[in-house]
Amino acid sequence: MSLEQLKAFLAKVKGDSNLQEKLKEAKSPEDVVGIAKEHGHEFTADKVTELSEEELEGVAGGQMSLSDWKCVHN
Repeated sequence: MSLEQLKAFLAKVKGDSNLQEKLKEAKSPEDVVGIAKEHGHEFTADKVTELSEEELEGVAGGQMSLSDWKCVHN
């Protein structure tokens, strides 16, 4: 449930277009956490707000910003 787990998951997402699509379809923080857990990463939705814009840049094909992630997780 750590920030490191979230960062590791985002690194995986960056290189996986199928995973990017799954995240785009996520409707709630629980959906995102569940997707991450399926891929071996455990963290809580509140960890997302601890990331900087630079850390999220390029995730989901560069189409997801910090504000997008916060919307997903709030």
